[in-house]
Amino acid sequence: MRGNQLTGEIPASLGLLSNLKYLSFHNNSLKWSIPPSLGNLSSLEVLALTRNALTGIIPEALGQLTNLSFFAVATNSISQILVFDIGGNKIQGTLPSNLGISMPYLEFFSVGGNQVSGQIPISITNATDLNVLQFSLNRFNGNVPSLEKLDKLISLQLGVNHLGHGREDVNNIQGNIPSSLGKCQSLIGIDLSYNNFSGTIPYEVLELSSLSIELDLSSNSLTVELSVGAEKLQNLGPIPPSLSSLKGLQALDISDNNLSGGIPEFLESFGALRYLNVSFNDFEGAIPSEGIFKNASATFVGGNDKLCGGIPELHLSRCNTKISKKRLKIAIVVLSLGLIALFSFLLILWFRKKKEQQSIATCAENSLLQLSYQSILKVTNGFSVQNVIGSGSFGSVYKGILEESGTLIAVKVLNLFNHGTSRSFFAECEALKNIRHRNLVKVLTAVSGVDYQGNNFKSLVYEFMENGSLEDWLHPYVKMNELETTRNLNFLQRVTVAIDVAHALEYLHHHCDTAIIHCDLKPSNILLDEEMVGHLSDFGLAKILSAEMLNYSTNQSSSLGLRGTIGYVAPEYGIGDELSTKGDVYSYGILLLEMFTGKRPTHDMFKEDFSIHNFVVQALPNRVNEIIDPILLQDLAIQGNISSITLNYIHIQHLNSIFEIGLACSAESPSERMDMSDVVPKLCSIRDKLLCVICLHRSTKLYMLLNQKVPKVP
Repeated sequence: MRGNQLTGEIPASLGLLSNLKYLSFHNNSLKWSIPPSLGNLSSLEVLALTRNALTGIIPEALGQLTNLSFFAVATNSISQILVFDIGGNKIQGTLPSNLGISMPYLEFFSVGGNQVSGQIPISITNATDLNVLQFSLNRFNGNVPSLEKLDKLISLQLGVNHLGHGREDVNNIQGNIPSSLGKCQSLIGIDLSYNNFSGTIPYEVLELSSLSIELDLSSNSLTVELSVGAEKLQNLGPIPPSLSSLKGLQALDISDNNLSGGIPEFLESFGALRYLNVSFNDFEGAIPSEGIFKNASATFVGGNDKLCGGIPELHLSRCNTKISKKRLKIAIVVLSLGLIALFSFLLILWFRKKKEQQSIATCAENSLLQLSYQSILKVTNGFSVQNVIGSGSFGSVYKGILEESGTLIAVKVLNLFNHGTSRSFFAECEALKNIRHRNLVKVLTAVSGVDYQGNNFKSLVYEFMENGSLEDWLHPYVKMNELETTRNLNFLQRVTVAIDVAHALEYLHHHCDTAIIHCDLKPSNILLDEEMVGHLSDFGLAKILSAEMLNYSTNQSSSLGLRGTIGYVAPEYGIGDELSTKGDVYSYGILLLEMFTGKRPTHDMFKEDFSIHNFVVQALPNRVNEIIDPILLQDLAIQGNISSITLNYIHIQHLNSIFEIGLACSAESPSERMDMSDVVPKLCSIRDKLLCVICLHRSTKLYMLLNQKVPKVP
């Protein structure tokens, strides 16, 4: 119907044509507004309304057109639009150069999560009432216009485009961060991540005391010291009470740059900061230990080799202290004599200690917690059934409380009557004695002795994990209380836990003095702390491989029988092949598939040659929605607004990528499996893109909260 000199208004009855795919009224003389009924055209792919005399607003109902790939309304009189949101579709093309002139009253503009290309129109700065500006996850190129006129802007999202000369999924805005952003005095969130900014963080930007949700400058090339002006960001903290339902990101991310100098102590005073990432820079000196720095689960400092101090969970070296030369000489003499005496004592002790005592000692090394059988009996209420929080082939795990400190602990009491239990105890002690990682469950001490009947007693004491095991969250069982059976992990939480486990395995395989194979990776061995951070536990079957073992085949599979749990154990172990890190990778792949399908690998539907691996293979790439965990799918479909549609589309895209990683890890042949050092960055990339989309979603919610009453157009 293009170019037919049509007049009048667009018939509302067109909304009944549910199978219509192409609708064009281009170059006519149609008047009045766009009917909301067009939002019912569920099959529509192209909607062209350009070169008419349309007025009014673009109906919100058009956000329901999830199949829409082309939408154009240029050269009309739709000048009174306040909200323009086409986020999370597959829309291609470019933005009109007169965008800000034709829609001067815009308050919310989002094209995030599409395939829009070309340059960001300079005219956008003419819409001086803009609150939210979202260009993330597109294919924009060229320079970013000066935004200094947009003094009402509260959220700016530019992440993941082709700006400048970047790669396909990374911006490359070269040069300095524009200081003109400092004139946007209402900004509460800025995302300039994945660019190539260099130089300093402008003082004007760091003076924006309005920042309260997000400042993301990660993955750039910033090279100078973090400006002192950052301490003026005192509002990078509590969300105003009126916005309490937002639960927005309260984060500072300056990771993956070349920033140097010390980490400012004023960050300790940012009382509501929940996420701090300064990793992979060139920071040096002592790290603060108060405020956000007390939470190792929310503070990321890795990749800064010159940092020291901080809380023990950050695993940084101790800071050197300055002492006088005279005192240093005295200290050296005393230390030398002490070392000689200590060496002599240890040499005697070495020959007197039995292997079992040595193994136990290594588990409790450097532990300040000293417990006996009597104290273990007391803290577990006499090994009460009510205190049992888990059980396995080698024993039971009890919840306990230390009287003096009130600290919760988990006590694994081994059943020494079971064959292989003692060997499991020694294996766990040996594996855990020298490893420290935020995603490994920390052993507080080991206890070995006799009980009141004269029987041998062995137990391991761990830090308590408040949220139980991943198994409990993925597969709640009948005996759980109502709250526990109705809880579930959302999409982002599952991705984050998967990354936590991947980090732990990468550390065991590549960053220990000798590689450690866990040998029993499964949901029940992944524990979640109060912050829902995943921790790998239960090293009872772990095997430590020397460099020689890694270089040639040696059959280690018979030492404790079949290594692992049915459904998760690598197929080569079943035929007696050697242990290798690839066995853990296989288990991880199965775990990843289970986390997002919600099905155990031992489900009744998986028989003979049909496995969870094959189940996922058959569904990729077009039928992912058929295999996703129903609980997760229900969670994604709770809301029916535009933002949730955007979010769910992105979820499906990322699910394909996650399943591909799971399939690559669980390949039949060990040589075809991924390495954990490759898994980690791929999953982190998925998480970062997902966070970017969620940030767009939250910006939308924030705008709606701040504008519950639509302002009148002057």
